[in-house]
Amino acid sequence: MNYASLIEKRRERFAAVEVLITDPNLFSDQKKASEIMQEHRRLKKLLDMWEDLTTAKTNLIENQELAKEDDAEMAEMAELEIPELEATIEELSEKVQYALLPRDPNEDRDALVEIRAGAGGDEASLFVGEVMGMYERYCASRGWKLQHLESSPSDVGGFKEVVLKVTGEEVFRYLKYESGVHRVQRVPATETQGRIHTSTITVAILPEAEDVDVELKKEDLHIQATRSGGSGGQHVNTTDSCVQITHLPTGLQVKCQDGRSQTQNRELGLQIMRAKLYEAKVREESDKYSAQRKSLIGSGDRSEKIRTYNFPQSRVTDHRINFTSHNLDGILNGQVGEITENLMKEEMEQRLADAGLE
Repeated sequence: MNYASLIEKRRERFAAVEVLITDPNLFSDQKKASEIMQEHRRLKKLLDMWEDLTTAKTNLIENQELAKEDDAEMAEMAELEIPELEATIEELSEKVQYALLPRDPNEDRDALVEIRAGAGGDEASLFVGEVMGMYERYCASRGWKLQHLESSPSDVGGFKEVVLKVTGEEVFRYLKYESGVHRVQRVPATETQGRIHTSTITVAILPEAEDVDVELKKEDLHIQATRSGGSGGQHVNTTDSCVQITHLPTGLQVKCQDGRSQTQNRELGLQIMRAKLYEAKVREESDKYSAQRKSLIGSGDRSEKIRTYNFPQSRVTDHRINFTSHNLDGILNGQVGEITENLMKEEMEQRLADAGLE
């Protein structure tokens, strides 16, 4: 498909945005200014990629012609460069296609990560801790900031539940694929017969909500301070710093105790509640939109078994795209990118088909 007309529209919009960012009054509205600056970066990145793609295509044609020349040395040099140029063109074409797709408004948002133990008791709680460590290292590799909002430790050193906040560039775009049921197959340390046990945990990736996305009315909230429980230090356990928030219209509950004060736990709890309500709103709209054609890629269905971590075979399988890696240790060490890239590629192909941009 010829994208020249689409690129021209983006070029016109880029020129308009360039004018907007020179207006000093723009920054009186920080939210609007942030959105405009993000759009400016995206458009510039797209136009730069388009220029690189155009240049690569021109160079390929020139090299193909030079490869036919009578000068054997010149022809050989030109021939050697052709595979690299073809690979560059293929890579840039995919990136340009993706950048031309209608943008998910949540892609640039920060995210809350909820990890909960499912079936498997102690073994599941231990795996929650390991998956939390996997995300900690993955976030560090991408330069994202990770903050622990809430946790409920188990008696064996794992966690029944963990809530994390991740901030950075395009956090939700990359993390959204992690939502669903993660299954672990291995021989527990307490197993004397060497039998493989299967346990599950659930991961939910929630786009962070802002005040304008979800209005939390005082009359809709029941906020209760209680004594904190579990490990966390002397201060946490001996004060009424734990806060439980109930959203009365929906029955959603949030409990926060990891903060150092009741005020801090209240703010963290409201942040989590706002994200939960926003996710429910987005999911409802998404379900209406995709009633006729639903993609499992990035759908975030928490009941869906998305991935299996098989320790005896050092294998990780993502069931949505039938992708298997035998780099279990590396993935648990934060090397999630290989799986994410394949999921993104599959989703892009589906979205391109839907948008008629193939």
